[in-house]
Formats: sequence, structure tokens, C-alpha cells
Amino acid sequence: MYNQEIAYAGTGPGQGKTTAAMGRGLGAAGGSICRLAILQISMAWFKRQSGELDTSGEKKVRTEGLWVKCDGCRQIIWKKDLEENMNVCPKCDKHFRIDARTRLAQLLDDDRYEVFDDNLVSTDPLQFVDLKSYASRLKQAQADTGLKDAVINARGRMNGRPVIVSAMEYAFIGGSMGAVVGEAITRAIEQSMTAKAPLIVVSASGGARMMEGVISLMQLAKISAALARLDEARVPYISVLTDPTTGGVTASFAMLGDLNVAEPGALIGFAGPRVIEQTIRQKLPAGFQRSEFLLEHGMLDAVVPRKEMKAYISRALDFMAAPAA
Repeated sequence: MYNQEIAYAGTGPGQGKTTAAMGRGLGAAGGSICRLAILQISMAWFKRQSGELDTSGEKKVRTEGLWVKCDGCRQIIWKKDLEENMNVCPKCDKHFRIDARTRLAQLLDDDRYEVFDDNLVSTDPLQFVDLKSYASRLKQAQADTGLKDAVINARGRMNGRPVIVSAMEYAFIGGSMGAVVGEAITRAIEQSMTAKAPLIVVSASGGARMMEGVISLMQLAKISAALARLDEARVPYISVLTDPTTGGVTASFAMLGDLNVAEPGALIGFAGPRVIEQTIRQKLPAGFQRSEFLLEHGMLDAVVPRKEMKAYISRALDFMAAPAA
């Protein structure tokens, strides 16, 4: 009988009195059982139900990833609206960074193109190690982006005209230029010469890749020499500079186009503004190294919004190249 009554005993703060009273009515044996029951219930209050703790420090919200905050106007934008607007803020016209595949889809007809020379991989010639090894950085970047290195070479058509496009991927170690990027862009130039198809290079890079030392610096001369041969072959080359284009990329092929165009608000320069200020000991003007400032000072031919870029390049090629076949 006492087992049934104990089973009905409460588990709240007042359950001790109820159980004790039941124990007195049931004798010594009942009292021992009741004290054991109280002890078990008390232990249950302190018993951890799950052995795993969430130490991520992040609250999981169902709407995570659906909204994006614009750094230009500080407005919250629905991500789908942003993507439908070609990743340009509909409120302030800030151009968000986009990946190389998205860039190719925006420039080439029907998102149809053939990728070539995508099997080139860095051999880590210096066995470079800083906070972590260069080899592990490469593996991580390859896993994150699905690319072998920081550029995609593609053949496609732009408004019906065959073109060769090299699009850089900033997410791959800052779009830095090492031996693979240099070789890939050089091969794109050679393909352009062979096919007599205009070349378009979309730059998005932090410059030469320090993990490859002087080998990365050699790519500046290598690509520049190939572009000189392309010029002698009278094949048009259009350079598109996006945010950011800095360092050795700016010092070489990004500024060697027959036509140099940039997206609005793109950071373009060689050294960073802080380094320049410390060197010349002067405060730089507002908007320094932005595409509009460079256009005003004659370093660019045009600043073209992303929505108009394909039409602008296609129209320029109508003047520069033979009619589309």
C-alpha cells in the first residue's frame, strides 16, 4: 500500500511534509522508504539531464541569413531582394562583393560558359609557414570556395560575341596572386590571341601572395609581357576593377587594359591609405583610392554600375573589335 501512496507523493517544495506524514503512518519501514524517496527526488533536482553544453555563444534564429545589413546606409535588406538587384543595395546603391561564379553569370549570356585550365594547383614552393602552414591555408580555401586557386578562366559569349573572361575570387586567400593565378591569366591571354576573342579580366585582389615570395612578384612581369603580345596581335583587352583591387594586381594587369573600368565605390590602389599617410605625413583627402576619385584624376576610363556593366563592355567591344560572328 505504501508504494502506491509514495508514487502519488508530489515532487514540489512541499512534498517533504506530505511524504514524512505518510511515513509516520506506515511505521519504521515506511519511514525509511520515504526518506529514500525524498533523497532520490532531491538528487533529481541537481542531476544534469544532458551531458552536452552549447558553448557556441550564438543564438540560433530561424531568420538567420535572410537579412543583410548594408555598410553604406546601415539599412537592413532582405537577402532575396539584394540578390535580385545583382547584390547592389536598393537604397544607397552600394555594390556588395560577389564571387567569381556570380560575376561570370552576370557577364556571359544565359550563364553558359566553358571553364578551362582549372586544374592548376600551387606546389607551395617555399614550404611557407606563418601562424599556420601555407599548405593548410590552401586546403582550407579550396574547401571553402570549391576552386583550386583564386581565378576562374572561362569561354563564353557576351551579347553573342565570343569572349575570354578571367574572374578573380576574393574569398580565396584574399584573391592574392601567386604562381597559379599568374599562369592561369597568362593562359587566358594566349587563348584570347589564338581565338582572336576579346579578353576581359575582372580583378578582385589584395595583391601578390606573400606565401610564394618572389615567385608571386614574377607574375607581374609575366602577365604584363603576355599582354604586350596581345596588344601586338590587336586583340582588345578590357580590365574591370572591383572592390578591392590593390597591390601587385593594380601595379600590373589591372591597369594595363585598352579600357579600364571600375564599379562604383571600389577600393583601388597599391599601398593602403594608412601606409601612405605615415610615409608622406599628410592626411589623405576624402574618398581617396575609391573608383570615383581615380576617375576624376585620370587613372580610370569609366565608373560603371554593375547593372550596366555587361551592356557597357559589349558596346565598347563593338568599337574595338570585329563584329560578333
